Amino acid sequence: LKTWGVTEIGGAAVTHDTVFRIGSLSKGFTAALAGLAMNEGKLSPSDPATRFAPALRLARGAEATLELGHLLSHQTGLPPNAYDNLLEAGTPVADIYPKYRSVKLICPVGKCYSYQNIAFDVAGRAVSSAYGVSYADLLEMRLFSPLGMGSASADEEGLASTGNWARPHVRDRLKGQEDAYGPWRGAEITPIYWRVPSAGGVNASISDMTQWLKAVTGHQPGVLPRETLDLIFTPRVNSPAENIRMRSVSPRFQAAQYAFGWRRYAYDGEPLIAHSGTVEGYGAQIAFLPGRDVGIVILSNSRSKRLWRILPTFLDIELGLPREDWLALRDGAPAAGSK
Repeated sequence: LKTWGVTEIGGAAVTHDTVFRIGSLSKGFTAALAGLAMNEGKLSPSDPATRFAPALRLARGAEATLELGHLLSHQTGLPPNAYDNLLEAGTPVADIYPKYRSVKLICPVGKCYSYQNIAFDVAGRAVSSAYGVSYADLLEMRLFSPLGMGSASADEEGLASTGNWARPHVRDRLKGQEDAYGPWRGAEITPIYWRVPSAGGVNASISDMTQWLKAVTGHQPGVLPRETLDLIFTPRVNSPAENIRMRSVSPRFQAAQYAFGWRRYAYDGEPLIAHSGTVEGYGAQIAFLPGRDVGIVILSNSRSKRLWRILPTFLDIELGLPREDWLALRDGAPAAGSK
């Protein structure tokens, strides 16, 4: 474990126990809970989505064919990030579900990949329904407490109550200058994605995420059995748009697929399981090489482009590949583009 920097400009140093928002890394926790419920016979990938979100509608009645497995692997047929703008504008989630009926699908349900947040959150409702407790309580009971993730939570109160949490930071694009930004500045917490906690609401420290990394790499079978990991890591759909995005970080990322709440790649031919996450002022990444029993977690209270270049640098070292200057630290090195 290693930390750098401060919780806020002029503030205390980041420690192993400083809590960050981890954005869409939350989807991996939701997938784990769903996988446990499936292995225990409480849920099935073929369960109708409308069982858990009765108000959900798709164009031409397509919600009748939408299943839990489609939600977990982003195969709803909706355009990418459908109605995240309404969520961010303050529209209640329950009011967004029926609005999807007016959105033209980009493919039939189950036939293509298209990343979602609001629709994915229905999976959190599914696991809550299966066990009869709230999503946040289920996280604590089945994952956080057994794994020793003592400062992890899934709401704003849980973040603030730690007394040691990293504040978000942003910077403004400079007008008239391509790829140029002003200095980093502190930003206000945006609570929107705590309203879809199973898609983007988890908070955790690097100490917490170390325990999570051990669990998803198979070292906590009493909490996450091998059959659960095999279920959630099985690729379900190709994600060609992700190939384009990640090749702007490193051309060694190839063969992008999506499983249940996790991404799959080949990195220079080596199998890689990973996910990245952002909310305003934060960035996070988790990745591991299942064939080599090694992985990494990165948490930040900013979204610098160099943040996304740490992973390929790490992978090049682990795989013994020719070292490229992915971090663009040398003069004249190419700049990176990322989410």
